[in-house]
Order: sequence, then C-alpha cells, then structure tokens
Amino acid sequence: MKVRAIVFAGQGAQAVGMGKDLADKYPECRALFAKADDVLGYKLSKVCFEGPIEELTKTVHCQPAIFVVSMACVTALTREIPTQWTMLGFRGTAGLSLGEWAALHMAEVLSFEDTLRVLAARGRFMQEACEEREGGMVSVIGLSVEKLKEICAATGAEIANLNSSDQTVLSGAKDSIAAAAKMAGEAGARKAIPLKVAGAYHSSLMGSAAKRLDEMLAGITFKQPRLTVIANATGLPHGDPANIKSTMVKQVTSSVQWLSTIEWFKNNGIKDYLECGPGNVLSGLIKRIDKEAKTSNVQDLPTLQQAVTALAETH
Repeated sequence: MKVRAIVFAGQGAQAVGMGKDLADKYPECRALFAKADDVLGYKLSKVCFEGPIEELTKTVHCQPAIFVVSMACVTALTREIPTQWTMLGFRGTAGLSLGEWAALHMAEVLSFEDTLRVLAARGRFMQEACEEREGGMVSVIGLSVEKLKEICAATGAEIANLNSSDQTVLSGAKDSIAAAAKMAGEAGARKAIPLKVAGAYHSSLMGSAAKRLDEMLAGITFKQPRLTVIANATGLPHGDPANIKSTMVKQVTSSVQWLSTIEWFKNNGIKDYLECGPGNVLSGLIKRIDKEAKTSNVQDLPTLQQAVTALAETH
C-alpha cells in the first residue's frame, strides 16, 4: 500500500464559485456549508458561490471559506470512497498557513465548528493588524535563503514562507518590502513578485493578531492528533494539545516551513500527496521539493473523479 499525506491550501487560492458543484451534487457537502452559515451567522456559502471576489478575498471571509471548501472536498471524497483514511494509506497531514487549521481538524484535534470560529477570529485579528500598519509581501525566486537573510537584515523585511529550495516569500512594512525586492533583483534573483495581500502576514507586524488569538484559544478544546500533523512553525510533527495551541499562536508571526514539511514527509517514506481545497499551488510546490512525488488534488467534480482513480491505485 502507498503511504500518503493530505495537504490543505492557504489564503490566495480562493475563487468565486468554489465548492458550488460539490454542494449541488452531495447533500453532505451542502449540509457543511449550511452548518458554516449557522455557526458564523452570515451566508458564507453565498460569498463562496457568488462572490464578489473583493468580498471573498477579505481575510475575515477568506480564511473560513477556504477551510469549508477544503472540508467539502474531503466530504465528497469520502462519499465516493467510503472507507477509513488510514485504509487508503494516509499517515500524515499538513497545510499552508490557514490550511494548517484544516489539517488539525482532519486529525480530529478540533471540531468543525471550533475550527470555523478560530478561523473567523484569526481572519479578523489579522485584518485589524494589517490596518494598524501598512505592510506587504514579495515572492523571491532563484536566490538562496542565506542571501535573503542578508537582504532582510539590511532592509527590515522578514522571511515569511520557505516554499521550496528556490522560492522564498518575504514580509514586512511596505518600504522594507520595496527595498528588499530591489536588492533581490540586484543580487541576481530570477523574479521578485509582489503579492496581492492585505498586509505583512507571518511577520512581527502580526504581533497583535497573535496576542489576541492566544487569548481566544484559551476557550477552545484541543485533542491529541489522530494523524501526524506537521507544524508550519517548525517543519516537525505537532506535540500534545497544549503544545499545539502555543505553536499555532506562534505560527501567526513565524516563517512557514513548507520546504521542511515536505522534506519530513519524504524522509518518512511519503511520496504520494492529495491536496484538498481550491487551486493546486501546493501540488506544484511539492513537486519542486521532491521530484519523485506524485500528487492529485480535489477542488471540484472533475478533479474529484481523477483523485478517486488515483487513490484506487493502492499498490
């Protein structure tokens, strides 16, 4: 049997209409969106299905929206393949930034309702932190981490995401990011692409959001993971529930160790990945880190059928 991991997308993967075809076909998926609407107190389903994109992209909506769509993808898959995940070879899970909360729910650390509440609050806290001080992010391709650390030291930017060996995202105040992008180009980077984000995620500018999240999580029950969950902040498996809480607070301001996450999976025999949720960015990053990795994704009905076929190949 193949050994697999399931991964979940982060912010930026959203698209108007996401999850609608799954909700139209599967009553369980439709019920998931209805439950989310009830928990949040507004029609998140309408924002997902109809937009507009400006509303969907707002952090306070985007974070719970991507989570619910990701879980709708998982739910649809379990309808098509009604068996335990461990029977399909799944031994680990991870997610990029907000996707890590989906991974924790997948591992039964938090309930669906509590995960929704956390992400709605997290999105609000991060949006308010963005409004406190204008920030930005830039994706740098083709420059070593060592050189980028030098650039950060000179400009005040910070490393936000270690996505692969040749792609790193920097975060910080607007002027710091502009200076860092310029220096990266002068240092020989192939590309330095400004990201369309509301602020400086995964940097010290998110400090107020982390503090408020810490206070909010005091009232949320965490359980021991049923699957191995790799932490963004460390690139290593999460520990006990108390450790998970503190690590998820740290995650808001720390670098996302995606490169280390996939290297951990690789070193522990995992070569097959299933990405659930909108887009397929993680599949691309995984293949850049591990050339021999095989990926499939579920984001709509066509990709669902492809994933069902791929998962049927258990040997």
